[in-house]
Amino acid sequence: MATGKQIKKAKEQIDRSSLYSLAEAMELIKKTSFAKFDESVDVSVRLGVDPRKADQMVRGAVVLPNGIGKDVRVLVFAKGDKVQEAEAAGADYVGGDDLVEKIQGGWFEFDTAIAAPDMMGVVGKIGRLLGPRGLMPNPKVGTVTPEVGKAVQEAKSGKIEYRVEKAGIIHAPVGRVSFDADKLSENLLSLLDALIKAKPSSAKGTYLKKISVSSTMGAGLNLDASELQAQLR
Repeated sequence: MATGKQIKKAKEQIDRSSLYSLAEAMELIKKTSFAKFDESVDVSVRLGVDPRKADQMVRGAVVLPNGIGKDVRVLVFAKGDKVQEAEAAGADYVGGDDLVEKIQGGWFEFDTAIAAPDMMGVVGKIGRLLGPRGLMPNPKVGTVTPEVGKAVQEAKSGKIEYRVEKAGIIHAPVGRVSFDADKLSENLLSLLDALIKAKPSSAKGTYLKKISVSSTMGAGLNLDASELQAQLR
């Protein structure tokens, strides 16, 4: 359990009014971490879009080069030879109606769900259960695909999904405090690159309006968006 002194000391090292370079921010997050567990490092990006407009919804997925430091439990809805393909790729659970029944009974011991296209009729039965939890397979993020083996491998290696919220903000994990600072930086840049490529053509003005990064228990550090975009050019 962190003490008040630890929290105060950590906060004193962070200037909330400053814009930090990516390298400075990642080093500070590691330096000021005081939790007894390996905290997640998360990024928040405020986008210059209006999510209420269908043509300005930003959603997708990206495979982070250094993973997220978490063992991802993957469930696959498949039948026929796709069952063996999914199992060979390392899926934790593979099935059809049997998995639907378990989920209807309140079982959600998995982190991501993938479905072969011919299984969506079965998956649709539990759409109202999976959707609110962000677990519904979707072709837009590559979780409804005939290439279930590839999808499982990507999920296991650090594929994350992102979706802009009503306030125009995207939240996503980019690793753990135990990661090297350069690996955290690589992951964050990969996410930003994906967001820039996903920019709606109808979005006008500044697209990356504000970017901040923090650990689970730590204070947020504001990043210099122009410097980050320069690194991606």
